[in-house]
Amino acid sequence: MRTTVGIIGAGPAGLLLARLLHVAGIDSVVLESRDRAYVEQRQRAGILEHGTTDVLRAAGAGERMDREGLRHDGIELRFARRRHRVDFPALTGGRSVTVYAQTEVCKDLIALQSKEGGPLLFEAEALAVEDAGTDRPRVPFRHEGREDVLVCDYVVGCDGFRGVSRRAVPAGTGRVFERSYPFGWLGVLADVPPFHDELVYARHDRGFALLSMRSPVVSRLYLQVPRDTDARSWSDDAIWAELERRFATEDDWRLERGPITQKSVTPMRSFVHEPMRHGRLFLAGDAAHIVPPTGAKGLNLAVGDVVTFARALAHRRLTGSAELLDAYSATCLRRVWQAERFSHDMTTLLHRAPGGDPFDDRLQLARLERLASSHAAGTDLAEAYTGFPFE
Repeated sequence: MRTTVGIIGAGPAGLLLARLLHVAGIDSVVLESRDRAYVEQRQRAGILEHGTTDVLRAAGAGERMDREGLRHDGIELRFARRRHRVDFPALTGGRSVTVYAQTEVCKDLIALQSKEGGPLLFEAEALAVEDAGTDRPRVPFRHEGREDVLVCDYVVGCDGFRGVSRRAVPAGTGRVFERSYPFGWLGVLADVPPFHDELVYARHDRGFALLSMRSPVVSRLYLQVPRDTDARSWSDDAIWAELERRFATEDDWRLERGPITQKSVTPMRSFVHEPMRHGRLFLAGDAAHIVPPTGAKGLNLAVGDVVTFARALAHRRLTGSAELLDAYSATCLRRVWQAERFSHDMTTLLHRAPGGDPFDDRLQLARLERLASSHAAGTDLAEAYTGFPFE
């Protein structure tokens, strides 16, 4: 099998890249190891930056997002039993975010690719990336019980942290930066309408908590827990009671309980692989970088990566110049490190570190007080949360 761009992974990054290339008249083949039902059902991110929604609309994938997505013009910070709203449009000149689940983004892009785009092969396991340093990289893969080889001009690895793409980068040619956090998030889905019309981030002496949502009738809720926590060790009643404690306010704000349909624990880590390119292999999304979810940056960073690649390849087609392709890693990493910085700041601002002392507590509260009282500090948070611009 032969194509211009071989895309490994049909998450939102790989699917969006295939769509962007199709719009630009560039052929591609997408290989996804899982079946279509799994891709369309796996729960991941749900916050789309302002720029991400613009990209989806421009790619023809924004109609259902605009109809069903929930525009959010701010977030609420809770600390010391008080509430403070960060007004995004007022601080950024009109920018906002949209709550629209990754599952829905994938469904929209799969429908478009199946109708208009190139081959999208589910249950097609990429086995390796070979000859990345040449002008004809190869991707051996297994599909429908047979082995085949995808020969490409370029390979883009959108196959996540544990995929084959990053493993194809020779040892010693890159550098890894990472940090693991000693806590995780116990995340639950509940069949109950959202408790607030915007996301609520709470800093509490017992740990962080987050109120989010997936739709007007489904809430997504998180609690900071020790990293090695088994989600099954938390009963539904214990989860609701802890959420009520951590979100308590002086105005006696209340939660309404409902059926919990899913529980899981997400570890927290920061990770960057530099560079994000080896020869004609380009890494994108979680294959190249991971952020703790506190800043809602993971999916949006992946979008930035594939937008950068698609623009660079279209420029190469139009002008014959490889300048933008050669700058891919450096261009992406400028945005990646700003997102890593913001995600780390939000994480350390709102989570209680094991072993932390009263001095640490007072510093957190002082930082939150600064955000609540300073236009400049609020603007910095709002600009980062609504999204760093695509270069």
